[in-house]
Amino acid sequence: MKKFLTIIGALLLLSAPLQAQDGEYAVFAPISKYIASGDASSLSRWFADHLDVTIISSSRNCSQAQARQILKTFFDSYTPRSFDITHKASEANKKYVIGNLNAGGEIFLVTIYATATSGETYKIQQLAISRQTGYF
Repeated sequence: MKKFLTIIGALLLLSAPLQAQDGEYAVFAPISKYIASGDASSLSRWFADHLDVTIISSSRNCSQAQARQILKTFFDSYTPRSFDITHKASEANKKYVIGNLNAGGEIFLVTIYATATSGETYKIQQLAISRQTGYF
């Protein structure tokens, strides 16, 4: 019985970092939901005052309002069906994710880079959407 409890305790300790890691990226849960539903207005609440936006082959540094309009235009042209995060990384007060957006019958690669502005409040500094050209 003691051996069984030791094994259970070890498993709980090993799973704790995984749970903490998922919580570490909780900021991307609502962002992912808004991308998947094509809700540019709600997504824009997560934008920094100025951010870099790249859509397919057009890049620019723009205000929140401009970025919202750019994304709205994209979502109107390519209706999102799903968005799945495939990679997560972080460093100090910076986090980024890469995901696949199924929209308008195509698959797009989405990269989102966010930094903490004050405490744990993260804002999107860069958002890039590019056509998926191949699978690796």
